[in-house]
Amino acid sequence: MSAELQAITGADIKLIADGKGIFDIRVDGHLIYSKYQTGRFPKPGEVTALMKPRT
Repeated sequence: MSAELQAITGADIKLIADGKGIFDIRVDGHLIYSKYQTGRFPKPGEVTALMKPRT
């Protein structure tokens, strides 16, 4: 997923491993996707669609 996001946005993508099963995606400090809130991992293209209004 990081490669998909970097290819589309050109952003510097960082994976921060914590081992607690949390999968959140933040853009400029704003939460745009949370596995905890949705109860699932994002579908392919879902996160990039959420990012487009911010790019």
